[in-house]
Amino acid sequence: MSRLYIAEKPSLGRAIAAVLPRPHKNNNGYIEVGNGDIVTWCIGHLLEQVEPDAYDARYKKWNLDDLPIIPQQWQLIPRKAAKQQLAVIKKLAKSATEIVHAGDPDREGQLLVDEVIDYAKLPAAKKNAALRLLISDLNPAAVKKALSSMRSNHDFVPLSVSALARSRADWLYGMNMTRAYTLLGQKGGYRGVLSVGRVQTPILGLVVRRDDEIANFVPKPFYEVFALIPYQEQEIRARWLPSKACEPYQDEDGRVLSRQLCENVVSRIRGQAAEVTESERKETKQAAPLPYSLSALQIDAARRFNMSAADVLSTCQSLYEKHKVITYPRSDCRYLPLDHFKQAGDVCRAIASTDNSLSNAVSGANTSLKSKAWNDKKVDAHHAIIPTPKSANPQSLSPSEAKIYQLVARQYLMQFYPAAVYAEAKLVFTIANGQFVAKGRQLMDAGWRVLLGRDDKGDDKGDDNDLADKVPPLTKGTVLTCRDGEIKDKMTEPPKAFTEATLLQAMTGIARFVSDQSLKKILRDTDGLGTEATRAGILEILFKRQLLQRQGKTIHATEAGRGLIYALPNEATYPDMTAHWEHQLQDMADKKYAYQPFMGALQLQVTALMDKVKVSEVPQSLRDLKSPEWTKTTSKRRYSKKGSSAKSSGASTGKITRKRKPKSE
Repeated sequence: MSRLYIAEKPSLGRAIAAVLPRPHKNNNGYIEVGNGDIVTWCIGHLLEQVEPDAYDARYKKWNLDDLPIIPQQWQLIPRKAAKQQLAVIKKLAKSATEIVHAGDPDREGQLLVDEVIDYAKLPAAKKNAALRLLISDLNPAAVKKALSSMRSNHDFVPLSVSALARSRADWLYGMNMTRAYTLLGQKGGYRGVLSVGRVQTPILGLVVRRDDEIANFVPKPFYEVFALIPYQEQEIRARWLPSKACEPYQDEDGRVLSRQLCENVVSRIRGQAAEVTESERKETKQAAPLPYSLSALQIDAARRFNMSAADVLSTCQSLYEKHKVITYPRSDCRYLPLDHFKQAGDVCRAIASTDNSLSNAVSGANTSLKSKAWNDKKVDAHHAIIPTPKSANPQSLSPSEAKIYQLVARQYLMQFYPAAVYAEAKLVFTIANGQFVAKGRQLMDAGWRVLLGRDDKGDDKGDDNDLADKVPPLTKGTVLTCRDGEIKDKMTEPPKAFTEATLLQAMTGIARFVSDQSLKKILRDTDGLGTEATRAGILEILFKRQLLQRQGKTIHATEAGRGLIYALPNEATYPDMTAHWEHQLQDMADKKYAYQPFMGALQLQVTALMDKVKVSEVPQSLRDLKSPEWTKTTSKRRYSKKGSSAKSSGASTGKITRKRKPKSE
């Protein structure tokens, strides 16, 4: 009996082979181990969706009349660079008596190896008996443990179906919409590709609308009123809380727009009794932030180091695969399995050895403390990104690797520090029938916050300078005298332009931007735009297609990006549709929804969209657009036939090129 392990990539294959019996024999594309078992690997996706002209030769030329293109029988072909390795795996799979699926522990990792197993056309009994190996840490102890707890690959069929539906739906939507709007753009004289995708386009829409808000912003004055109340040697400043009767004088954010109203309040409270109607003093605790998911790490790295999401992901991959000092990085989870808790001492020692600047932080860590991060119920295939018990020579890490490792390690160490403790005080005064509040908050015990840098407030929402001792301990019923009132003149400010960090935050907290209230409710704190594995790639597509551009640290839409958003129907430019997709895809993975209804509804939607495009005039926003500079230097073959050649990658032409994880959303 021989067992064949099919890993997602060579580094994972080598990690599996390393804990299997020796001697090892290295061959072309696989390793044979001492007991006769064999470890082989993919190189990301070995198969890819075919071009439209594989279904019908006429699709080679882009033509509105041919849309929508809806394959009746979906086809995959070997990627050119992967043909040899695919042949190796197919041959090994046919001769093995047992198959072990060792793809990455996520939706795409499941599909990636399942596609290869299907392509090998194995007997049903062998395919059904395949095992699933889930590895999120490449260190030997973790790999051995994973090998001892393999499950049936059949258990993961719904996950694979969900990934398959995502892949085909992105092809169907991206292919047809990109061709349609590129052809409309060409009618208006634009010589570039107008890339449309169910994730990338709503992201572009977020940026376009933010840019428009900033450009069209008209500052307006607003006012705040404070009651000045002397007490002993200090003066309490209590902010006015407008009553419901004042709503006609307020904007949607509750800001008072009438100075006359404020002047009236000041005149009414001057010299009047100020009675304490509420008094509260309490101690609050702020727990350490959870360990990182990939998005949380990308957001922090963008904010602190101005690193792009793609740079953070590639750095993480290197720390995971090359140095083996962090766990699986493409994780959307911020919790840890309880079993990991016993490794805390080893992990802390590895941190001190790998990053000398964290030695004091390690010394101060109390590894008997168990934060809320350890929760088996919130961990599935992934767990949070944390350091491994393996150390590395600090000199072996590049500057970017050292920065990312330090972030991951510091966030892990925070789990072994006590909560930060604050003193909070609040007084509510009633003055001339109006309500005024004075609040204070003061850090009493830093706890985990000692690990933050001087300019780093972490996720703190409070203002440590708003000291609680400015709010004296008055009892309810105490009556003081309001000396005077004070009006603060302020001006509204435009929203801030997106940065890499805030755009990633918008993608992960997309419920805020969803217009459908019922969908907003479903999505709050759950789904986001794209996945942990694809967000970085989607942003890079928008930059490469010259639909987004960087201006220093801020991100803005280009003229073409704005033109495309203005031309598209609203449903294509808002997150509602893609958020709804993700919800359905997750239901599919959880066996609550089926493939056929999802794809059937999408086909009807795409057909309706194409019918609208065919009868529409060229939108004004696509007329007289300046073509991107790269079209002038690109080979004539690609653009001389009005987009007839579909050779560029990703959803910009409808071809979904998958190097490792899909970037076509």
